Amino acid sequence: MNSQSDQLRSDPHNSERLFSYGTLQLPAVQQSTFGRLLHGEADALVGYRRSMVKIEDADVVATSGEAYHPIVEASGDAHDTVAGTVFAISAEELARADAYEVEDYQRVEAALASGRRAWVYVKRDA
Repeated sequence: MNSQSDQLRSDPHNSERLFSYGTLQLPAVQQSTFGRLLHGEADALVGYRRSMVKIEDADVVATSGEAYHPIVEASGDAHDTVAGTVFAISAEELARADAYEVEDYQRVEAALASGRRAWVYVKRDA
């Protein structure tokens, strides 16, 4: 059993699920944030729409190489989906992801198209 799906289920150290639709999928961001490359599976966030936000944090821009990052917010329409990747990570790595994300984002748990639930960074409530 060597498939990525098996990896997402079997490692007890990687007990958290994190869905990324943006820069956390980039190898340079993963290396900088987690100290390793993550293995994940394609999935989709249901009931959300994607837009872009200008990032003011110079360190985050330097890490990602991008001044504009994608951001999602709930649309209330089950037909709206945002493609991305779900990763199995540790609680410590989830805290590192929290530190990477800027104040425009908040972490919530959401349902994915696969039926799994995962943490995802969405537009912060005003």
